[in-house]
Amino acid sequence: MKVLLTGDVKKLGWLGDVVDVADGYARNYLLPQGLAKMATDNNIKTIAKAKAKHAEERKLLKAQLEKVVQAVEGAEAVIAAPANEQGHLFGSVFRHDIANNLRAQGFEVRDDAVSLYEHIKEVGSYKIKLEFMDDLTAHVNLVVVPEGADVEEFKAALKEAAKKHVEEKVEEQPAEADAPKAEKTEEPKEETKEKPKGKHKEKPQQ
Repeated sequence: MKVLLTGDVKKLGWLGDVVDVADGYARNYLLPQGLAKMATDNNIKTIAKAKAKHAEERKLLKAQLEKVVQAVEGAEAVIAAPANEQGHLFGSVFRHDIANNLRAQGFEVRDDAVSLYEHIKEVGSYKIKLEFMDDLTAHVNLVVVPEGADVEEFKAALKEAAKKHVEEKVEEQPAEADAPKAEKTEEPKEETKEKPKGKHKEKPQQ
């Protein structure tokens, strides 16, 4: 079914676009939510001026966001959170926590720009994707540290743990290559995120 979008719909189209969608998607979502109308000649003509104005506004917005992407690319967000000795958080780190941290550094990042498929529940280092528009993305480094820990010491421990993990993998490779395939009976090991060893204080979440 062809419909005329009356608003921007992520990964589908912009206001004024005529798109072809499944009948059920149109009747059960787009039309009832007021995001689309039937793509008649009259409706298309009626929205033409609004479409042109919106396209110009979107062009200006994209130019602004391009500057934001250039500025925030590779930035680091450090968030301290209560955790136990195994590195499990007593709560979670959410997208708004990351966005708030970046905004505090002067970056214009909305909460919904943070692409987070699940809440972060362990200390460690993470690569976070920011999605400003369909074709405008950036990546930032997130470091979740135990509350009360020294940030620089924790980051150094993370690097050391990662380096050790790589060295262990390199040492394992020759032995695996020399072993006859018919005699290889070990199950492949599941990789886990490296965490620094050592104790730190547990603090109740405020």
